[in-house]
Amino acid sequence: MIRIVADSTCDLSPELVERYGITILPLHVLLGDREYRDGVDITPAEIYKWADENKTTPKTSAPSAEDAVSVFRPILEAGDEIIAFSISATMSASYEYMNMAAQILEAEDRVSVIDSANLSTGIGLLVIEAAVMAAEEGMTRDRIVARIEELKPLVRASFVVDILVYLHRGGRCSGVAALAGTALKLHPKIMVTDGAMHPEKKYRGRYSNIVLDYARDMEAELINARPERVFITHSTIDPAIVESVRDYLKSLNVFAEIHETRAGGVISSHCGPGTLGVLFIANEK
Repeated sequence: MIRIVADSTCDLSPELVERYGITILPLHVLLGDREYRDGVDITPAEIYKWADENKTTPKTSAPSAEDAVSVFRPILEAGDEIIAFSISATMSASYEYMNMAAQILEAEDRVSVIDSANLSTGIGLLVIEAAVMAAEEGMTRDRIVARIEELKPLVRASFVVDILVYLHRGGRCSGVAALAGTALKLHPKIMVTDGAMHPEKKYRGRYSNIVLDYARDMEAELINARPERVFITHSTIDPAIVESVRDYLKSLNVFAEIHETRAGGVISSHCGPGTLGVLFIANEK
């Protein structure tokens, strides 16, 4: 049996984690001198409260090799193989430590670690594809890994940001520093390309309108996307804004499933409240 492991930045809902039998390896969130496990003992609301009170942005860190060993070991002892997904290796050492865990367990021949070159449900889309291939299509580990590598460049992961200060302080998005000092009503679209984030377009005006404009600007790509699923992933935003995006996606009559998920602690620490993304896989054409 092939088991799918993903680090907690995949931002899949508990329902989807259960539905597809995915094992989550938590990253860490550091609030001052206290350390928490993403999705286990800290919430985005608590992170934002701490950030507001301390006028600073939380730090995050990868799971250690020992963390990964503790997740991998029982799966391997049960006789199963593992395909593990990490956030982009340019953003975190998660990929490195997962590989180290496979080496410690002397299981390199039974564990495949994939650098998603992405974040949030940009990873989640690939994780679900791998789970479907393993459970429903019965593909081998090597074939699944090869297929995922083919799909990685087709993932379309982007989001529009309400508050720039979190991305600016985090330093993981090139180009944001230049935007951070501009007008407060500037809201950039951040695109993930080749494992890195960069601003692609700048919006101005009322944020509820901006979010819908952002989604509509992708209409040509959305109409030609793979139809199985699309994600609306956000970090503490007005539910009415989410519903407007959902209604728009429904109106396209493209997707069999429209999933809403909340960004976890690590992603929320870097993007800040009010961020929303529409994430999907493009068709191979």
